[in-house]
Amino acid sequence: MMEILFQQHYINQDLGNSAFFSETHKCRLQCYYIEPVPLTDKFKVSWYWKSRKYLQSNQWLQNWLRREIQALIQEEDVEIIVHHILGVIDSLRRIDQKSLSTPETKQENFKALVSQAARPFLTGRTDRFVNEVELFLASGLNIEAYDKVYAQHLGWKLPGITAEDEEADFNGHEPSVPYLYFFDDDSDGIE
Repeated sequence: MMEILFQQHYINQDLGNSAFFSETHKCRLQCYYIEPVPLTDKFKVSWYWKSRKYLQSNQWLQNWLRREIQALIQEEDVEIIVHHILGVIDSLRRIDQKSLSTPETKQENFKALVSQAARPFLTGRTDRFVNEVELFLASGLNIEAYDKVYAQHLGWKLPGITAEDEEADFNGHEPSVPYLYFFDDDSDGIE
C-alpha cells in the first residue's frame, strides 16, 4: 500500500521564521517593489551584448535564479522553474553562437524568451525579473558582489556588510524606500 503525504501551505503565512526565506530573500523581494535601479550603464549591459559576453556561461546564475524565484514566489522548492529558465537561457546561448543577428536583436530575443519561460510562474513581476536577470548576467559579478553593488546603489545596508565597507563604497545616493506589499494578495496588480 502506498502512503501519500501532503504538506500544508497557508496563504499569507509568516515566512519570517522560515529556514529558507532569509534576510537576503527579503531584501531581494523588496527590490522588486521599488523603481527599477538604473544600473544598466554601471554594468555595461549594451557592451555585454555587443562583446558577445552572453555566450559565456555564468557559474553563479543557477543559484542566483533560485534565490530570486524563491523570493518572488515565496516557495522553497523552485528547482523545476529554475531549470526551465536556465534551459531557455542555455538554449539561446547555443543557438546564438551561429546567429548573425545584431546585438540589439539578440537582447530582444533573450528578453522575450526568458519572459515567456518565467511568466506562468512570476506573472506580474516577470518583466522586472527579466531585467534583473540581464543586469546580473551583464555585471559578471558573483552573487555577493552583485548584491553589495545593488544595495549600495540603493543606499541600503545589507546584512553582513560592515560600517567600514559601507563608508569605503558609499556613492552618495539617498536610500530607496520599497513599496512594501510583502504578502498582500493584490500586490502584483493582477486580478
